[in-house]
Amino acid sequence: MTEETLGECLSRHGISRRSFLKFCTVTASLMALPPGAAAQMAEALARQRRPSVIWLSFQECTGCTESLTRSYAPSLESLIFDFISLDYHHTLSAAAGHQVEAALDKAIADNHGNYLVIVDGSIPLGAKGAYSTVAGVSNVESLKRVAEGAAAVIAVGTCAAYGGLPMAQPNPTGAVGVSELVKDKPVVNVPGCPPIPEVMTGVLAHFLTFGSLPELDVHGRPLAFFGDSIHNRCYRRPFYDQGKFAKRFDDAGARAGWCLYELGCKGPTTYNACATVKWNQGLTFPIQSGHGCIGCSEPNFWDKGSFYKPLSTAESIAGGGMIAATTVGVALGAGAAWISRKRQDDIVGGK
Repeated sequence: MTEETLGECLSRHGISRRSFLKFCTVTASLMALPPGAAAQMAEALARQRRPSVIWLSFQECTGCTESLTRSYAPSLESLIFDFISLDYHHTLSAAAGHQVEAALDKAIADNHGNYLVIVDGSIPLGAKGAYSTVAGVSNVESLKRVAEGAAAVIAVGTCAAYGGLPMAQPNPTGAVGVSELVKDKPVVNVPGCPPIPEVMTGVLAHFLTFGSLPELDVHGRPLAFFGDSIHNRCYRRPFYDQGKFAKRFDDAGARAGWCLYELGCKGPTTYNACATVKWNQGLTFPIQSGHGCIGCSEPNFWDKGSFYKPLSTAESIAGGGMIAATTVGVALGAGAAWISRKRQDDIVGGK
């Protein structure tokens, strides 16, 4: 932890308490926290010393970092310089080579037991980890070393959470997600290809406020953001219930905003905040832009079948069979709604 508190840092940067409280209100709302949580968050965060954060990038495309740079609540600058002390990051670090590795060593030594680790990218186990190395050290060994002294580990992106694209069949590098290797530290998964930036910053703010990770679902995802399906929050849902489906991406139904289920939308079986938090400063999300959900925040989504076949005919690799679904109108909508409610009951019940 750095010596300066967050409140002192904000004051030094000319950020008013009113502006800070506004940020806390937005974050508390996104996380569905109870009334009064915003004030509690503001008070707790202001007293916090900026935590050291070590960001490890493994088998990835830098898309998760790109997503983070588009966060607007807070902005990238305030996240890095005001809310956390980002002490190690391959892409964003000013230093390079031996200097940046020395910064990693110092961050671990100075903050042992208190720092946060953020991982993006899967970890290859094949060839004794030789498929991906940094400074001559395999990703496997890097993760084990850094996680040992961490307070918690946040796996951002589907690659870090579940293995993602590198783990897709035939998985030549033997890629796995973080939770396959880290068993003795709290791990939270923030999947997505890439994840929504405000979800990432919301998880960080929750940890800083309450000293713990938010409530998680059976896949290790924060329930506040992954507790409901995209389908249940989608503005096209009324058309789904009416049995009005686009047949092509350019037909009259598509132009009228009809449901994209028959074009392969995976919204009914995908849990994420895309339809509520959205992207690009809350402006839009893929379905709103005319493309069906591809289910990128679910485990093994690359191997579950075609992105452009409806769930009733897409083969479910994970389930070992076909995804049950009705075929038309209200009956189809009612069936999916029941499945969604049952899934949430199982999550709450810990099944």
